Amino acid sequence: MPPSLQTRYVFSLAIKVGTPIVVGDLGYGTRRVIPILGGEVRGPGMHGMIFPCGADFQVIRPSGFTELEAKYAFELDDGAVVYIENIGVRFGPKEALDRIARGETVDPGQIYFRSVPRFETGSENYRWLMEHLFIGVGARHPDRVELEVHQVL
Repeated sequence: MPPSLQTRYVFSLAIKVGTPIVVGDLGYGTRRVIPILGGEVRGPGMHGMIFPCGADFQVIRPSGFTELEAKYAFELDDGAVVYIENIGVRFGPKEALDRIARGETVDPGQIYFRSVPRFETGSENYRWLMEHLFIGVGARHPDRVELEVHQVL
């Protein structure tokens, strides 16, 4: 029998985001590009800053179901640079999703926001980030996204 699935909290990301760039209706959803303006990484034994680069490339389906694909990088206090590619989904009641789209604050408990972050780094100290699976639990705020990253054990 396989071992039971467990997770361990690793760190949190507070990602500052800019005004969405709306590409338009693709026929199956609306494409938006959300610029990443910077932010902070913090967790037990880890701290760093998110570079002001990259974006979250979204497709919002007519139902409000949102497919997320964010790509950006951060630097930890010890100088290690980490690239992150984060694929996820966000969904909830239409009223709450409409409020998010208008840039309003919504109780994160109303929204299902999960992701699968993958990491790349040349730093030996953080090579383990490339050797494990992770799950992100997110919350969207008007000016930022908060993401807790958990390692799947």
